[in-house]
Amino acid sequence: MQRDIDFRPAGRWGNVPSVMRGLPRRRILAVAVVAAAALACGIGEMLSDARRQPELRHHVVYRAHEPLVVDGDLGDAAWQLAAWTDAFVDIEGEALPAPTWLTRVKTLWDDDYFYFAAELEEPHLWATLTERDAVIYHDNDFEVFIDPDGDTHDYYELEINALGTVWDLMLEKPYRDGGPAVNEWDIEGLLAAVALRGTLNDPSDRDEAWTVELALPWDVLAEHAPAGRRPRDGEQWRVNFSRVQWDLETVDGDYVKATDSTTGRPRDEHNWVWSQQGTVNMHKPEMWGIVQFSDVVVGEGRTGFRASDDEAVRWTLRQVYYAQSTYHRERGHYARWLEDLAVDRRAMLASRVRLLSSERAYVASAPGDDGRALWHINEEGRIWKQGQ
Repeated sequence: MQRDIDFRPAGRWGNVPSVMRGLPRRRILAVAVVAAAALACGIGEMLSDARRQPELRHHVVYRAHEPLVVDGDLGDAAWQLAAWTDAFVDIEGEALPAPTWLTRVKTLWDDDYFYFAAELEEPHLWATLTERDAVIYHDNDFEVFIDPDGDTHDYYELEINALGTVWDLMLEKPYRDGGPAVNEWDIEGLLAAVALRGTLNDPSDRDEAWTVELALPWDVLAEHAPAGRRPRDGEQWRVNFSRVQWDLETVDGDYVKATDSTTGRPRDEHNWVWSQQGTVNMHKPEMWGIVQFSDVVVGEGRTGFRASDDEAVRWTLRQVYYAQSTYHRERGHYARWLEDLAVDRRAMLASRVRLLSSERAYVASAPGDDGRALWHINEEGRIWKQGQ
């Protein structure tokens, strides 16, 4: 677990990071991994939209009036009362063509579980993978991503196909920052089921859809949640949903992935998501949507979503991260001064961003909207809040 850098009072502006001297050997190695990951994942692809603050989708999660029976059937009274999310869009954004088939999600919670229900229109129900923790997105799948504290580190991923086979893993950091993915991590007590409106792996007919029902125990999710517990009324988590969809064709009476005639290889998959990512990369947690938990029982009232005033500050600091990642990739070290980075100078001044940097590491900081707390981001992309 990464430790926070020590912060000390520094005048009326608030707290600033203490000087980073004599970084330990393990930190130097970690930065080397970050640089390699940046090269592999192409952090530069994010810079085209780095200055545009995204419009993150949001959704209110209401309480279930009683524990749900997880069987893939969304006919339960609680699910009938819950609202759907907005329909999925292309992962790169709404400027691209809309997905061919509708995908949407419902959410609920109680004292024990975070519940998800998904409906995926599908004329050709197909799945092949049966082993847990196989790479499920090689089939058509539905995916859930959860970052409880919103720092873009220590987040959860769950994938499921139409056979009900799951892949659950935890990432200490996004792949761009060196990962790693902990594939051995399992959601102990996970309840997962699918229901098919059609026939699986049968090209002779046209199907309608498949539905997914999931219950993720708070006992597991709380591992990296604020204060190590389930959420409370009004608290917000970062969440996204994804659907991987392959083009299919029929060969000798079986579904196979459609091939590109120029390469002879399967065509690229379609990636449809709830909150657009800007690029074909689900592992940009800063682009995920926001869910807000409500103690109101579903169907018994409404709770308004409360937009955070700190989103602009978080996004300004994220620009520093994008620019520093590119600077490091091109020069082999981090910039010491904001003036050396390709960032929006006016946004930096307006947000009162300060940068404390060495060649191997940095922390950029800015006060929150209320002036009583500081936000920080470091060379590994972790963003966190200090104070209230």
